[in-house]
Order: sequence, then structure tokens, then C-alpha cells
Amino acid sequence: MDAQKVDMYIMTNQKYFPPEKIMYLKEKLSSMPEEKFTMISAIDLKDPTTLLLVSIFLGSLGIDRFMLGDTGMGVLKLLTAGCCGILTIIDWFTVSKRTKELNFSKLMALI
Repeated sequence: MDAQKVDMYIMTNQKYFPPEKIMYLKEKLSSMPEEKFTMISAIDLKDPTTLLLVSIFLGSLGIDRFMLGDTGMGVLKLLTAGCCGILTIIDWFTVSKRTKELNFSKLMALI
């Protein structure tokens, strides 16, 4: 793929991916065929900031876990009010990293 397209994609979407994996992602995108770029640009990436806000305000209901696709933990948080708040507080610090990892794994599945 064209280096300019890769750089533009990385600059536009770097907040959605873990910082330590940006260079690996850039290498993979550069070696990818041009036809797959439309599929990659159509991926629905979740915003880590939005999920952090959801976790802060609705985390005790498990909404953040449901949005990440972690249904089992979402149900647990819903039924136990975030395990009496302990799991909710832990999620405030880990939800951004987990969201970035989920976005990265989605992209790698297409590449």
C-alpha cells in the first residue's frame, strides 16, 4: 500500500490503538495489498475515551463490559453492582487499554 495512505491512516486513528503496537501496525499496513484498504477503513473502531466515560458513569451496571463484548463480566457487574464497586474502580483504570487492544485485534483479523 502507498506509504502516504498508511501514514494518513495511522495519524488519523492512532488514539484507537496501543502506542507500543503502532510501528508493527504501520509495517503490516505497508505490506498489505491495496484492495484491502477499503475493508480496513470500514472497521468500526471503539473510542477509548467514550468507553472510559461510559465506565465512569454506567460502569456499575456493566455497560462498559457489554460494549467491549465481555458479556459474562457485564452480567456479573450488573447483578452485583460492579462487585460492590471494586470491579467498577478497576475498570476505570483498565478500560482504555482493553479498548485499544480490542481495536488492534479487530484490525489484525482483517489483515
